[in-house]
Amino acid sequence: MARARARAGIGRWLLLSALIVLFDQLTKVLVVRSFTLGQRRPVIDGFFDLTLVYNKGAAFSFLAGAGGWQRWFFIGLGLAAVAFMLYLLWRHGQQKLFALGIALILGGAIGNIIDRILRGQVVDFVLLFWKDFYWPAFNVADCGITVGAALLILDELRRVRRSR
Repeated sequence: MARARARAGIGRWLLLSALIVLFDQLTKVLVVRSFTLGQRRPVIDGFFDLTLVYNKGAAFSFLAGAGGWQRWFFIGLGLAAVAFMLYLLWRHGQQKLFALGIALILGGAIGNIIDRILRGQVVDFVLLFWKDFYWPAFNVADCGITVGAALLILDELRRVRRSR
């Protein structure tokens, strides 16, 4: 009975993932059409700019200069992660906080996989900084992944606390 409810509830989580993908891809198209590579436009002076940069690697440009093989590696890894997350949603869709985290990560992963397939690299455009400290540029997909991961940590902390 619980599994049937979990499977029935997967639709709302997939809809949320699809919305993340849609918003991610829409913002990337707008930035690619509106900016030249490296161009910056201030949003909040001294803290937040929009810019256009490309990342052939993973988080923090990991393996960005690896010579091209990393594109297919990250596509394959991403697709495997997507399959696993779909399984998790199918099995545990009734666990709201857990499923919310997975759905956000799923949407972000798909958004970045689309970039790797279509462009060979990921479009990043949000640049946060303060004085001489710059956080690496990121995008909406990365936000979904980060917030989703934080929710999974919170869900696990709550689960551990309940078990005591």
